[in-house]
Amino acid sequence: MKIAVCGKGGVGKTLVAGTLARLLGRDGYRVLAVDCDSNPNLYLTLGISKEKVMNVTPISEDLDLIEERTGAKPGSGWGTLLCLTPEVDDIPDKYAIEGPDNVKLLVVGSPPRAGSGCLCPAYSLVQELLRHLILKRNEVVILDMEAGLEHFGRAVTRGIDLILLITEPTRRSLETIVKMKKYLLELEIKNYWIILNKVTANKDVEYSNTYLAKHGLKIKYTIPYDEDVLKADIKGVSILDYNPQAKAVKALMEIKEEVKHMIENQSLST
Repeated sequence: MKIAVCGKGGVGKTLVAGTLARLLGRDGYRVLAVDCDSNPNLYLTLGISKEKVMNVTPISEDLDLIEERTGAKPGSGWGTLLCLTPEVDDIPDKYAIEGPDNVKLLVVGSPPRAGSGCLCPAYSLVQELLRHLILKRNEVVILDMEAGLEHFGRAVTRGIDLILLITEPTRRSLETIVKMKKYLLELEIKNYWIILNKVTANKDVEYSNTYLAKHGLKIKYTIPYDEDVLKADIKGVSILDYNPQAKAVKALMEIKEEVKHMIENQSLST
């Protein structure tokens, strides 16, 4: 099962990705959590210490690795021969960090957008690595995608089994979900759930559903606004370690159960 968690910045993608990864891991699944954000902080939600990751360089910024696998460094300029299908099979096992609850973390990051010259080598490695994770790995893979829509444009989500679209009950956040629907249709991705996070009252759900219904969309799950999420973040710990009975955790456990059902049915069908 390959799951991508997407949405506008600040809506709670990392909370969903990290907590879901650990909950599935606690149920006995081997999980690879992949941080694709240009500001990687999935480690915190996974319960991995900052000390353990502070010296980790995201794959997209590891210039030596990029040059080794593609034959060129970012910024190397035109005329350099570039391998568009670099060897990546060993990267997940070699670079992944062990976390609690049967979960490993791979920090991929996102290639820088400006000031680095030609980014083709970094993009080539990242795209091939994500393709490998999606199509060839045999564990549960959960990708915490970078905010926005760029990853859809690069088509790195082809082959994903399920996309979780995280939104807040705000106009701008809901507009992002509507834009994402267009890309999902282009990529022929049919399995996606809209999850409304930071819900404070029923009116949040009503407003969001009314807006989304105009575009043929509806909310599948809601996660309540939870002060414990903020308190855990201030302390620099995972919400699961701060309060495993938090309202947000209980909502994510419901989502986890349906994901488990999908995994089990997928196994039976194959």
